[in-house]
Amino acid sequence: QVQLVESGGGLVQAGGSLRLSCAASGRTFSRYAMGWFRQAPGKEREFVAAISWSGGSTYYADSVKGRFTISRENAKNTVYLQMNSLKPEDTAVYYCTAPQRQYTTAQTMGVGGGGEYWGQGTQVTVSS
Repeated sequence: QVQLVESGGGLVQAGGSLRLSCAASGRTFSRYAMGWFRQAPGKEREFVAAISWSGGSTYYADSVKGRFTISRENAKNTVYLQMNSLKPEDTAVYYCTAPQRQYTTAQTMGVGGGGEYWGQGTQVTVSS
């Protein structure tokens, strides 16, 4: 059974940084793309970033490009989201997602609305 567990959220002032982690278990992590989505109160869930199974390609939403960096450490079954220059509009619950299919591209994760597996989410609050 695939499990995704996010951590690293919290309260930070505008301009600050946070690093989110997502620990995966239940299958061979290195064969699967991974992604991050977020959902703010009263809004639909939106794509943030995705990374290919190898880590060789990444894909970002325009709203976070240049500020956020997605990476993965296959030896630790973990994907990260480094968030810099945070803004109040980044406030949301951040979710990690993974597909059922192996070797999905990062772009497919982004435009396809994420994968079949989701974590429970971690709250990020950016104060002005």
